Amino acid sequence: MRTTVLPDGVEVGRIGLGCMSMSHAYSPHERDDAESVSVLNHAVDLGVTLFDTADIYGPYTNEELIGRALRTRRDEVVLATKCGLVSGPRGVLRRNGTPEHIRAACDASLARLRTDRIDLLQLHRIDPAVPLSETWGAMAKLVSEGKVVHLGISHATVEELDEAHAIHPVSAVQYELSIWADYTLRDVIPWCRGHEAVFLAFACIGRGYLSGRLPPAAFSGDDSRSRDPRFTVEAMTANERILTTVRAVARRLDATPAQVAIAWVLAQGKDVIPIPGTKKMRWLRENVAAAELELGPDDLRELAAVPRPAGHRRWS
Repeated sequence: MRTTVLPDGVEVGRIGLGCMSMSHAYSPHERDDAESVSVLNHAVDLGVTLFDTADIYGPYTNEELIGRALRTRRDEVVLATKCGLVSGPRGVLRRNGTPEHIRAACDASLARLRTDRIDLLQLHRIDPAVPLSETWGAMAKLVSEGKVVHLGISHATVEELDEAHAIHPVSAVQYELSIWADYTLRDVIPWCRGHEAVFLAFACIGRGYLSGRLPPAAFSGDDSRSRDPRFTVEAMTANERILTTVRAVARRLDATPAQVAIAWVLAQGKDVIPIPGTKKMRWLRENVAAAELELGPDDLRELAAVPRPAGHRRWS
């Protein structure tokens, strides 16, 4: 696989792997830890080196899965996890950015991941009840103690990124980015480029929609897409207009729609790293192969002209 370089010069595969769906959020009835272990190891064989998880995925079970699967390959991979979200009553998520929680969460993640260091610790969400300087300062202290190598933030505004970066360098910013969710191109990605931070793009296949394999249908309540307005039956039907263009480009390039979606993210710059998620070997191989797909100027113009998705909003 082609590679790119992190801020400290560490070389990583051009495509990473988002591990959430192996344990959390999407089609939980399809969870298969044995297959996920195989997928994680085969990903390394294919040149994937950046693996992204979070303590809230499961909760906790996703980190445990990765720690178990990759314990003998630790020096071949870059482990990225997140903290700052906790599960409350009835599974309702709340934010906790207190220094005490950040430290405890880091120690717990280290144990579950079976490692002595976290390569990239990301603040999953900023807690409005805690000054960002306190949260980020606690994370910076973890770097000085050698428990963490780099710090990142998920879903931060440019102003929040400026505030954090003034305390300790922001090495990575994570947001949704895809053909149907490109709002970060206007502000967050330029910020990353100006501050030598990488941008980690999750949901680059549109949470599965841009693969063209999801028929318009209601999702079960335990699938997080059931709460996404883009995944109502009506919105999915309306958004076929987007898929029509993606499929046309895919046919022209002898590729799949999912590969076109990933290649579009790759085309946004070498500092943009797509981390498509999957728990299936077939889709892993398909996603990784997208690293070799080149979109031409005409392809990019055609994809830039797709309509805004029904149900679109900027996610916080």
